[in-house]
Amino acid sequence: MSNQFSPYQLIEQPEKKRIRRASGKRLYGILLLVMTLVLGAWYAPLLWSSVAVNAKPAALGNTRFYEAQTLQIDSSLLADQDSLANLYEQITPSVVSIQVTSRVSASRIPGFNLPQDETPLQQGQGSGFIYDNEGHIVTNNHVVEDAEEVTVIFHNGYWADAEVVATDPQADLAVLKVTPPDNFDWRPLPLAAPDSLRVGHTVIAMGNPFGLDGTMTTGIVSAIGRGMPVGNLGSSTYTLPEIIQTDAAINPGNSGGPLINLVGEVVGVNFAIESAVRSNSGVGFTIPASIVQRVVPALIQDGKFDYAYLGLSGRTIDATVARALDLPNTLTGVYVAEVVSGGPSEAAGLQGIRQSVRADSTTLGTGGDIVTAINELAVRRFEELVGYLVTKTTPGQTVTLTVLRDGEEIKLDVVLGSRPGIVATQQEAAGPVSPRQALEIAVDAVADLLDSRILDRVVTQEERNGRDVWVVELTTSDQVATVLIDRETGEVLEATVE
Repeated sequence: MSNQFSPYQLIEQPEKKRIRRASGKRLYGILLLVMTLVLGAWYAPLLWSSVAVNAKPAALGNTRFYEAQTLQIDSSLLADQDSLANLYEQITPSVVSIQVTSRVSASRIPGFNLPQDETPLQQGQGSGFIYDNEGHIVTNNHVVEDAEEVTVIFHNGYWADAEVVATDPQADLAVLKVTPPDNFDWRPLPLAAPDSLRVGHTVIAMGNPFGLDGTMTTGIVSAIGRGMPVGNLGSSTYTLPEIIQTDAAINPGNSGGPLINLVGEVVGVNFAIESAVRSNSGVGFTIPASIVQRVVPALIQDGKFDYAYLGLSGRTIDATVARALDLPNTLTGVYVAEVVSGGPSEAAGLQGIRQSVRADSTTLGTGGDIVTAINELAVRRFEELVGYLVTKTTPGQTVTLTVLRDGEEIKLDVVLGSRPGIVATQQEAAGPVSPRQALEIAVDAVADLLDSRILDRVVTQEERNGRDVWVVELTTSDQVATVLIDRETGEVLEATVE
């Protein structure tokens, strides 16, 4: 047997002896270790949970931590959201952008004597909607007025040249006609039933504000039955009745676009805003469907709408009028200021004022009749009287006016006439200038001073140096023009461009 020493053996042999000497203690230690591991595995989740909950507040003060989770939202809100999205997809193909090329009025280019066909061209933009299956599109008169070229652009980029079928400045409506592009999904929009709208109803404005096509804004009907002066410059100014007021955002470029109810019907045509900041301030105005339903078919068939005519001017009896005329505070109606000579009202025996009296910077008079009803329908405001004439009557029809004269109630039968035409030149104009007329004058006055197309138009009423004026602000991409116009004469008092 070899006596050679094996390192392995030298190490191994003493280890065996140590194991034998320590076998009792080792056994106890192993048993304790096993029990510790078992108990550790059992309590570990609880220990870690305790550490996690307690450690975070200790590290970050009083901050609370929650697991990310989906909020539990009322399912009806999600349904409303989807309904609006679905409505947008349904309506958008029926809303169009209208691009217009027209010429600056030759009379408004100082220092030059150019023929009208040689004056500079200017661009305009508005909105419209598909009206029927005959290729007709409805928009505002002021969008296409004096246009030399009109292009309709559809939601998918298709376009078509448009013919102006007819316009009606008194309702600020116009009808275009196009040949639909090939393979285009032509979708006319239905009109809502008259008198179906109430204050508080949700409405949606569709159009192309600031040239941003396919824009949808929502709001409510904030008022109905407003009245606004309309018509070209001329010897007469008429009131457009039954105007809808809404807080749905309406901005330049929305003109001519539809105001929609929640079932996709057109309740009106957007046409104006009231703003001191040259953009939406929560007060927009819409021509109601009740007027669209009467005027548009007549424009398509006859090229014009024949308005019924009473031949009177008057004022709503408010607190100021009642105090000036010593009327009871419960009386409502229309105080007849003037009866047009040779008109239907004069023929029926209606009487205007006989003696002048001042009230709140306004000349009134005593002795005028007070209209309280038409065909037994109560009339509280002047706009209601005009609204009935426009939406419920035709020339040649006989209506019965209920009138208070010197405290006694009488009935007068009036055979309605046709509203006289409006003279279109400023030189022949008389009477107050409407906001739309002031806008036209302002655009003409500064057109040659503006470097690019007008993006925003705002008209506000003010008093300057004792004169009632319209302040018109026209904004382009880099310029702002301010024009002051006398409200009575239409004279341009001041024009600046910055």
